[in-house]
Amino acid sequence: MPHVILRHRDIQDIHKLDVYTANGGYDALKKVLREMTPEQVIDEVKKASIRGRGGAGFPAGLKWSFIPKGAGDKYIVINADESETGTFKDREILEFNPHQVIEGALIAAYAVGATAVYCYWRGEFLDAGYAAEQAIKDAYAANLLGKNILGSGFSCDYHNHFGAGAYICGEETALLSSLQGDLGQPWSKPPFPAQAGLYGKPTVVNNVETLANVPPVIAKGADWYTAMGTDQSKGVKVVCMSGHVKRPGNYEVEMGKVTYRELIYGENYCQGMLNDKGFKAFLPSGGSGPVVGPEALDAPVSFEGLNPYGSMMGSASIIVMDETTDMVWAAEKMTHFFKHESCGKCTPCREGTFWLEKLLVKINSGRGTADDVEKLGSVATQIQGKCLCALGEFAVSPALSTLKHFKQEYTAKVR
Repeated sequence: MPHVILRHRDIQDIHKLDVYTANGGYDALKKVLREMTPEQVIDEVKKASIRGRGGAGFPAGLKWSFIPKGAGDKYIVINADESETGTFKDREILEFNPHQVIEGALIAAYAVGATAVYCYWRGEFLDAGYAAEQAIKDAYAANLLGKNILGSGFSCDYHNHFGAGAYICGEETALLSSLQGDLGQPWSKPPFPAQAGLYGKPTVVNNVETLANVPPVIAKGADWYTAMGTDQSKGVKVVCMSGHVKRPGNYEVEMGKVTYRELIYGENYCQGMLNDKGFKAFLPSGGSGPVVGPEALDAPVSFEGLNPYGSMMGSASIIVMDETTDMVWAAEKMTHFFKHESCGKCTPCREGTFWLEKLLVKINSGRGTADDVEKLGSVATQIQGKCLCALGEFAVSPALSTLKHFKQEYTAKVR
């Protein structure tokens, strides 16, 4: 099946405007400007059941519908702060198929009445950013961005902004705080960004991959899109495969039609474990999603596929671990990441991640006791449900999920 998102793998040089337009590019934008009202655009995206591809899976059309109607400044913000461990899909999309993201963002802007799009990049993505800058310049030159786009009366500008490499800025309110020049820290909701987001104005924040799904939906119709996937997970998903596999990389799959076993061992995907070692476990959503073992290999890649196993697909950043992996060591490394990236605004996350790492270092070095193992679980559960944003919730996954599945490795290390 031809790629829906990773179209650059089928069409050479699609990052160039003339190649993109020769292959149907910006036809969806022309369609909405000439034939559809903003309400019809939102209804079509709702009908297609496009869910957020950044991890949370919130319906995009529903999010757009929350923006107040009427005059006034409104914004579209593209979340390209791809900081989740094991995630590298958005960079590839923006570098090699940037116009599809720009077009999706413009359609979203038309639908909600926004006059500006801001793309918030992870600070280290300079090479991809330079490539996208050229696409933006070309779009302006072709009157696909700027004033009175294609003579429609609709105007919209597009700006790139590079962050400073903070994981927390992947959280939408922290991203908005950073974008407007404040500390990159989340705020408590309400207010939600749809009511008071960037500069206090109504704002939609969507992931790169989410917006890349919009142009083909508008061009081909929601029915075409919903024919792919499952009842709860429509369309396609780009999954990031890394870790102990022979062929890591990004793979586009139809939701619910491919299992994690197929991704790891399939000839069209990773082609097996590195050095033919035995499989031990995988992280389905980077460090954020609870680790799962062999029992989850036959789960389908979808939003609901891992529910029976107590984990989640999230952004589909799949990190595979072989039989030699020390799971206590892995938990320590992941916890160190979350402790380092905590913004420090709320006490449970700031203090809790410190204590989680301290206990894991003690246990992993052979200085821990059975009481320390129990304390590790206790500290993690005291963090849950008490944090300002999801980072604190994610930070407990390494400890709790490895304790659940590999507790024997903890007991083997204690005195």
